[in-house]
Amino acid sequence: MTSIEIRALGEDDRTVWAKMRHALWPEDSLEAHECDAARVLASVDYWAFVAMRDGAAVGFAEIAIRKYANGCESQPVPFLEGIWVDPRYRRSGVGRRLLAHVESFVRARGFREIGSDALLDNRASHAAHAGWGFAETERVVYFRKVLE
Repeated sequence: MTSIEIRALGEDDRTVWAKMRHALWPEDSLEAHECDAARVLASVDYWAFVAMRDGAAVGFAEIAIRKYANGCESQPVPFLEGIWVDPRYRRSGVGRRLLAHVESFVRARGFREIGSDALLDNRASHAAHAGWGFAETERVVYFRKVLE
């Protein structure tokens, strides 16, 4: 395989980044994802990285510092908010490379663990997380009550 370069996403990447985010989270519009990308770029505790192959973006990962994450022992904790790889490049090490970059990035900032989550029925994500070295800690059902 041609080499994969991992780098921070920047302002010039917003359009392609929004398209990748939309592929991962299709319930939101491209415009909403572009706004989210701008918010991430302006944040001091949220970062995004892109995997590039032959000049094309083939995946991304986003990490944020959360005050708390279920199953983690430290506080605050870096949390893998999302990771996506173009279907043509899955199972080729792109996700593993993205995660290794994220790990190095947060380790350099003094963190010793990373949290993440996946929907209960997303078995592909469960398998990917296991392959990346994550250990399942607990299963929860979240609730919400809208206040009038």
